[in-house]
Amino acid sequence: MNYWLFKSEPFKFSFDDLKKLGTKGTQWDGVRNYAARNNMKAMQVGDLGFFYHSNEGLNIVGIAEVCALAHHDTTTDDPRWECVDIRAVRDVPNPPTLADVKANPKLSEMALVRLGRLSVQPVTPAEWKEVCRMGGVDPAP
Repeated sequence: MNYWLFKSEPFKFSFDDLKKLGTKGTQWDGVRNYAARNNMKAMQVGDLGFFYHSNEGLNIVGIAEVCALAHHDTTTDDPRWECVDIRAVRDVPNPPTLADVKANPKLSEMALVRLGRLSVQPVTPAEWKEVCRMGGVDPAP
């Protein structure tokens, strides 16, 4: 299993919005960055990802699951852009903030710290476990 982080501005699409969609989830569309797109192309069904609220909150609020492999992003006619589908799995009880993540030496190399603007990021297994610990959530699927 691989781990990821999905960023969204909560005023546009929040973790609560994702939860309301239930098990069907939604496509993670609108991504127009090649690195983020390539991350989605590497995803497998069942991979887990943190759901991060950017601009407002600046915290990891939930865990999502990839529920469909990369496919054409239906928000564009451009065939270069692909996306996966994700669905909500569970809330993070004590959402770690960006400041919390940056203050933790175990997370100093995390993409969230190093590549702040990338909207879909890889997370290492060690980072996954540490952020889950900080958030008060079991790291097991």
